[in-house]
Amino acid sequence: MSKPLISIISPVFNEQENLVLVCQGILKAADSLKDHYEAEIIFVNDGSTDQSAEVLERLADSDSRVKYVEFSRNFGKEIALSCGINFARGQAVIILDADLEHPPFLIPDFVRKWEQGAEVVIGIRKKRGKESLAKKLGSICFYKIMGLIGETKILSGETDFRLIDIKVANEFKRFTERGRLARGLIDWLGFKRDYLYFVPSQRMGSRPRYSFWKLVHLAVTSFVSHSLFPLKLAGYLGVFITLFAGPFGVFMFINRYFFHWLIFSGPAMLAVFNLFLIGIVLICLGLMALYIANIHLEVSNRPLYVVRKKKNF
Repeated sequence: MSKPLISIISPVFNEQENLVLVCQGILKAADSLKDHYEAEIIFVNDGSTDQSAEVLERLADSDSRVKYVEFSRNFGKEIALSCGINFARGQAVIILDADLEHPPFLIPDFVRKWEQGAEVVIGIRKKRGKESLAKKLGSICFYKIMGLIGETKILSGETDFRLIDIKVANEFKRFTERGRLARGLIDWLGFKRDYLYFVPSQRMGSRPRYSFWKLVHLAVTSFVSHSLFPLKLAGYLGVFITLFAGPFGVFMFINRYFFHWLIFSGPAMLAVFNLFLIGIVLICLGLMALYIANIHLEVSNRPLYVVRKKKNF
């Protein structure tokens, strides 16, 4: 009787310095489980411009358990994660980054929690590594805002480092949206979950591949995809302005024509109110534009990714 298969997937973008080390770490963790499980390692090369493709080719040639998918261009980390889940064949799927911040030696711990009945095991970062102040503050703000307005609750410190059961993976494959946050979609699915707290390892290589502005784009996409509050906010602002402007307009009318408590010149009042209301209108239009753009991406129905090459499948 064949052993159950564990799939371990890792998105790759310009990680040539780390790939050998992360692959060795994953293989070592897989070897510690070999008495009970077989393993496959799936790297998804997300349009890397360095020597990552060549390194992955050598790794796949040296061990048949190592597989890789190469995109025709860069489609983004969330799409690469989705591709890895689509190609995974295991009874459980483990996701980790290729920069060694997600320690491969914790893979057996994820498997043990899965064996105990958890269908989703989420890695929670205990503390942040060496990051800029802007990224740390941005992360705090993101989780706070998502906690307040998100329809799907995402825990602070939650990462993509996680295990999902095959039942969860099969349901995840049914999602069709383009603008996606994989961890948010997995959380939305529910299922029985457990948590594994870890301290991230020191990142190997040069600066992080996920730039500050990419993180900002991901945060905006997450707000639009997982919360209707920004769209409702336009309506809330409209109600607030009406409740404020109506009584204030009545006050100015009474003041101007009856009591003369304060002096407001006509052009000044008109200019201030026009600027204020035009600003609100532009904010509302901007919020609606985000949702219209999201609708456009969905109805265009383009493929999530284009595979240029794959090996060992």
